[in-house]
Amino acid sequence: MTYLVTGGSGFIGSHLIEQLLRNGHSVINIDNFDDFYNYQIKIKNTLESMNKNSDFEFSDKETDIRHLISLTHSDRYSLYYQDIRDKEGLKEIFKTHSIDMVIHLAALAGVRPSIERPLEYEEVNVRGTMNLWELCKDFNIKKFICASSSSVYGNNEKIPFEETDNVDNPISPYAATKKSGEILGHVYHKLYHIDMIQLRFFTVYGPRQRPDLAIHKFTRLIAGDQEIPFYGNGNTARDYTYIDDIIDGITKSILYLENNADVYEILNLGENEVITLSEMVTAIEEALKKTATRKVLPMQPGDVTKTNADITKAKALIGYAPHTDFQNGIKKFVEWFLRKRQ
Repeated sequence: MTYLVTGGSGFIGSHLIEQLLRNGHSVINIDNFDDFYNYQIKIKNTLESMNKNSDFEFSDKETDIRHLISLTHSDRYSLYYQDIRDKEGLKEIFKTHSIDMVIHLAALAGVRPSIERPLEYEEVNVRGTMNLWELCKDFNIKKFICASSSSVYGNNEKIPFEETDNVDNPISPYAATKKSGEILGHVYHKLYHIDMIQLRFFTVYGPRQRPDLAIHKFTRLIAGDQEIPFYGNGNTARDYTYIDDIIDGITKSILYLENNADVYEILNLGENEVITLSEMVTAIEEALKKTATRKVLPMQPGDVTKTNADITKAKALIGYAPHTDFQNGIKKFVEWFLRKRQ
């Protein structure tokens, strides 16, 4: 099978591509190496996902990406430096390859930045996604997986969150764009018979996690004897999901789509385990054998108080089976962090 993966040089995307290649498939990776975080991290992700030597000599962004493309190109892997807002650029890729399924992970991420740049988030997360659906329609590609987010639930008072809960009250532009993607995806499913699964990811962490996200950021600061920003009283809570379990959920969604027709499903992918901010910091302290210095700050706009995934549907429909508890996941992440820092 040939899979087109958007955002394939990011955290989740690079792990997914690594798994797809390991399973003998062909992959087309579309990534625009956005400056949201250092493009060099994405280059390292790409090389790791292909089990290539990550001893890469960096110069400037354009030169480095061209070198990466030439270094990684093979019969089963193609990398395109491409923005999903550019429909004509995407069209050339769709013309060049015979694509069996699109797995759309690319997005402008982050709740807080979306409050500052809402129009850009709409351009990427809504219009960019629609560009892909339009091309799927034009090129008769009938299988599509889309990354949604637990943020669509907002401050849902019902715990745990079920896919049937009302999600009409997002509290950030990022969440609103993800909800829009779910609604518009249903339109393309009904009008053009594109089989689709929308995956609501719950706070994914693990090796290659973005450095701006809490677990990675706190680990770096605690390891460096720097104070951590500690928002609120420590009682906010998240359903943290280890990257291996997310990849398990995506690959099982792929199999389900390949073996079924007339599909439109929304699935939670989480661990169904709620960890408070205080518990998360304690777990990192124990793994690092260091004590954090907390800088207590007020809660920030757009932050939800708690997330908790009901994964009953994902278990029943695709056989989703998360198995990494938080303590072990943090240990694995800290081991990776310390190894990479050397």
